[in-house]
Amino acid sequence: MITRAVTIEDIDDLYLTWNSHINGSALYRRALRDEMELRDVDPNELRDLFERAREQGYTKDEIVDETNRYADLKALVDDAKE
Repeated sequence: MITRAVTIEDIDDLYLTWNSHINGSALYRRALRDEMELRDVDPNELRDLFERAREQGYTKDEIVDETNRYADLKALVDDAKE
């Protein structure tokens, strides 16, 4: 099993301090961003590619079926432009 350390943003840390409980959603988002950074995926570019694919008529399910990594999504969007 692979384990990763989770770093939380200052605003999440502040929220945790105020409420003395774990904000699972904030921790989850941060962990995803850390994983994207580890794999050299810019979340803003990924969001842009996803939105462009949707604008080109792909549904989320079709995107999932046709891609399984960032490079595949980029190729899907670029191929549809041609």
